Amino acid sequence: MVTRWDESRVLALAPDASASAAGQGLARVDASWEGTGASTTGVGVTGGTGGVLWGRCAGSGSSAYRVAVDLTGPASRCTCPSRKFPCKHALGLLLRWSRGSVPEAAEVPDDVAGWVASRQARAAASPSAGAPAARVP
Repeated sequence: MVTRWDESRVLALAPDASASAAGQGLARVDASWEGTGASTTGVGVTGGTGGVLWGRCAGSGSSAYRVAVDLTGPASRCTCPSRKFPCKHALGLLLRWSRGSVPEAAEVPDDVAGWVASRQARAAASPSAGAPAARVP
C-alpha cells in the first residue's frame, strides 16, 4: 500500500505557481469531480507496483477531462489541452487523494490499467529500466 503524500510533496510537482494555485482550487471543489478512485495496493494494475489515481474533472468543454496519475513515476495523463505536466487537473486529483477525498477502489478502469501497463512495458524495454523517465517539456 502506498502512503498518502502530504500537500507539499504534491505541490513540489507543479510546473509553476499558476498550475499550483489552479490545482489547489480544483482540489477544493467537490462538484468538479466524478468517478474518482485510487488503487494504492496494486490491485487491478498489471505488475502491482506503486499505485494509480483516476477521475473525471469538469472543465470548460462539454465533456469532463479524464485524469490519471501513476504514483510510481510519478506521471500523469489528462485529456485537457494543457501543455503543462502535470496539469492542474492532475495536481487537483493528487491533492484530493492526499486529503483523503479519493476512495480506494478494487478495480482500475480498463483505460487507466492499459496506460499503466504501457508505461511499465516501456520502462522494462528501456536501457535504463527501473530509472524514472525524464520528461522534456
